[in-house]
Amino acid sequence: MAFPAAFIDELVQRNPIEDVVGQYVALQRRGANLFGLCPFHGEKTASFSVAPDKGMYYCFGCHKGGGVINFQMEVEGMSYPDAVRALAQRVGMEVPDDAQYQSRYKAQERLWALHKEAARFFHSKLYAPEGRNALNYALGRGMPKATLTTFGIGYAPDTWSALVDHLRTKGYTDQELRESGLVTVSKKNGNLFDRFRDRLMFPIIDVRGNVIGFGGRIMKDDPNAAKYLNSPETLIFNKRKNLFALNLAKKSKLGYLILVEGYMDAIALHQYGFDCAVASLGTALTEDGATLLSRYTDQVVLIYDGDTAGQNATKRAIPMLEKAGLQVKVLQMRDAKDPDEFLRKFGADKFKVLLEESSNRVEYQLNAIRRKYDLREDEQRVQFVQEAAELICTLHSPVQREVYGHRTAEAASISYDAFKLELNKAVKRRNAREKKKQEKIDLAPAQAHRPKSRSIRYDNMKSAMAEETVIALVLKDPTLLDQARGLQAAEFSSELLGRVYGQLRQRHDTGQDVSVGVLKDLSPEEMSHVAGILSRQEGPVNEQALRDCVRIIQQEHQTSSVSGDDDLLRLRDKLKERKGVK
Repeated sequence: MAFPAAFIDELVQRNPIEDVVGQYVALQRRGANLFGLCPFHGEKTASFSVAPDKGMYYCFGCHKGGGVINFQMEVEGMSYPDAVRALAQRVGMEVPDDAQYQSRYKAQERLWALHKEAARFFHSKLYAPEGRNALNYALGRGMPKATLTTFGIGYAPDTWSALVDHLRTKGYTDQELRESGLVTVSKKNGNLFDRFRDRLMFPIIDVRGNVIGFGGRIMKDDPNAAKYLNSPETLIFNKRKNLFALNLAKKSKLGYLILVEGYMDAIALHQYGFDCAVASLGTALTEDGATLLSRYTDQVVLIYDGDTAGQNATKRAIPMLEKAGLQVKVLQMRDAKDPDEFLRKFGADKFKVLLEESSNRVEYQLNAIRRKYDLREDEQRVQFVQEAAELICTLHSPVQREVYGHRTAEAASISYDAFKLELNKAVKRRNAREKKKQEKIDLAPAQAHRPKSRSIRYDNMKSAMAEETVIALVLKDPTLLDQARGLQAAEFSSELLGRVYGQLRQRHDTGQDVSVGVLKDLSPEEMSHVAGILSRQEGPVNEQALRDCVRIIQQEHQTSSVSGDDDLLRLRDKLKERKGVK
């Protein structure tokens, strides 16, 4: 069954949206609303608004919006029932029984507990006789027992079913083991075997402290086996939306985060006092990962390996991090292949020097462009200048353009005036591209009113605009629903807006609260669209506007119905003619 409406009403009332959003976003009041940097996309100017009186949020940049439950879903990547439970726990409310919801959440709780037990098992085996080689390896890599405890590092025994057998004794079913991702299933007979065997184990812990997966480093030299093996995606583990050691690094007071490639690099940095280090989970950085970082810092230092793969990963990561609103610096290793090796060879003080010398992303990208060309050859010098100009023209600051322009001119052995001519050409080309984009928008004004999500369609723009106004008006003043009693949800041309109106009408007629926050059975895209409607509709409530909009909706509905009937009549007549029927 669904959550009772009265329960949702109380939940929303006891979780003021400004308080919940304020846990994730620094908000400042501007008039009746609060503004801050959007947690869902990168930006430097606050376009994320919270309207306490309406119980909603809306971002004018990425167009995400909704009520407090929807915000909890979006910011934590939760399902609707999970978001409801989290908000209920926040204010000490008990959640009514709901079979489907309870089943899913209990499954998650069981998997969290199962992974925690697996972590305990692996950690204990590190100190058991069968874990001696793994323990010696860890100690030899400079990880004292305090570090092994802090990160929960363990060892997966070199047997077929040690973990499976242990978890069964703890009451976990074979179905739960299959869903955990910690076992493999024999195709021949369906038997369960440990996924991780003879590996040093690194628990992956989310920002709420739950063990959600593992990474395992192989202990033997086996060319046929992966050096690192990670948990597969499960009900509780999404590698794109998590970062190793962020549960610890989020507490750092250093004011920035360091992003590295591997577990060992992150652990080594923590050991040497750089407790702000995190690592991506076996894959290159994703946009979800960059957004996650932006919740805890505004500056990231990238330290990827110096090989081709590492440099390519750096190039891909820079725009993602900047899109998330982060300042990016790049540290290039010297005399060591990675931070772990550097710290063990030279110590923390010299690493601090490297950090202080780390270049910003423009310097890094300019150097990368320079390495592509042989500047002793005239043709390659020209290509270098042209590509550098394309990069520098994207910089918004005139001072930055001049500084990096002088550096480029000096590197190419040309005058700054000559480079400036090339830069001006690049600026014109870029402006022309931007102008062309804007002209497309300006030439299609109706497009600006269309839904941002492709899953939402407006087949009748005239009716849809009136429908939007009705939704906004009744959300501002629910008593207007009494004046719109003749309007039916079925008369709306937009299926989504008709559904929303139907919910608002039903709640009003039964004496329940009418607001954005209590709308149900809407996808995140649909909820954002409704919040956007309310954000765009400014000005006082106007009863005449409501009557005009109701008239337009009903006229358009009647016209479309008549057209449909006429089409059917014409089709019937044509069929009669073909059959020779008079």
